[in-house]
Amino acid sequence: MDLNSAILYGQLVNEAYNVATTDLSNHAGQTVSAGVGASPTTYNVVTSIFANDLATDINKMRATITVSIGLVLQSAAGDVVIAIRGTEGIYEWVHDASFLMVPCPFLAGAGHTEDGFTAMYLSMTTSAMPGSPKLVAALAAIAWPQPVKSVTICGHSLGGALATLLALDVAANYSGTAGPAFKQPAVYTYASPKTGGPVFATMYNHVVPNTTRIANRMDLVPKLPLPPLYEHVDALVDLNPIVMGVPPTLLVKFELACEHILTSYLYMLSLRAGGAVLPLKAGCAPVGAAALPPIA
Repeated sequence: MDLNSAILYGQLVNEAYNVATTDLSNHAGQTVSAGVGASPTTYNVVTSIFANDLATDINKMRATITVSIGLVLQSAAGDVVIAIRGTEGIYEWVHDASFLMVPCPFLAGAGHTEDGFTAMYLSMTTSAMPGSPKLVAALAAIAWPQPVKSVTICGHSLGGALATLLALDVAANYSGTAGPAFKQPAVYTYASPKTGGPVFATMYNHVVPNTTRIANRMDLVPKLPLPPLYEHVDALVDLNPIVMGVPPTLLVKFELACEHILTSYLYMLSLRAGGAVLPLKAGCAPVGAAALPPIA
C-alpha cells in the first residue's frame, strides 16, 4: 500500500465530511487540497453527491431525508476521485443489528448485499432534485474538465460500503466516454462494514482487484455484520492502535467513536508513513499519552 496515497484519499473523504449533511447545494467549481508534505494536490469539485440517508428500524424516517454524501473531484492531471463520507446512522445500524440481504441489483450473479446500504446506494445521484439519474448514469454524462486519466473511489464507514458498491457498478456498467478509467477503478475504504455475502465478495474481488480496505483492529464497525452470511472484500490493511511493550501503549482512546472516526485512521496512517503526523480529534488521545513513535 502507498501510505501517502491512502492519506491523500482519506483527506478527500474528510472534505466530503466538511460539507454539512443538510447542505443540498452543489459545490461544483470549488477547490480543495490534499496530501502530505509541502506540495499538496489541488482538486476541483466537479459535482456533489446526494442520497437518502441510511434507514434503520430505529429511525425509519431517515429514509426520507436527502443528504449531502460525497464529492466528485478532478485534479489538473486528470485524476478523478469520488469521495464518500459516512453517516451518524451507522451507529443506529450497529445497534439495530437487523442485517437483511437483497440480491445485488446492478450485476447478475453478484450474490446478495446488505439491504440498507443497497437502498442508500441506489438513491445516490449528483442532484438533490427528485427523479435525478442514478449515480453511474450521472457520472457517464459528465463533461470532464480534463481527459480522465484515472479513477479512485474512496469512502469511510458507511461510505466505504457505498464506495464498494459504486466501484463494482462502474466497473461493470459505466458507459461514458471515460470508460477505460472507470472500468478499472482504484478503491480505498476506511472502517468499512461488510457490504455483501461471499458470492458478492468473490465477484467484487474478480472485477475490482485494485482495492485497499483499511481497518483498525479495535474498531467495531468493520467486524459487522458477522459471518457466515457476510464476507469482506479484499484486500485488508490492518491498523493496530496498540504499540506492544511493557506496558503496551495506546495510540487512540479506547472508545467506539474514537476508534472509528476517520481522523484516528489518518493519524495512525501518518504515524506509519513516518512523516508529518496528522492530529487526532480532540478527546481521542489516550489519557496521559506522550509523544509516540512511528508504528511498523
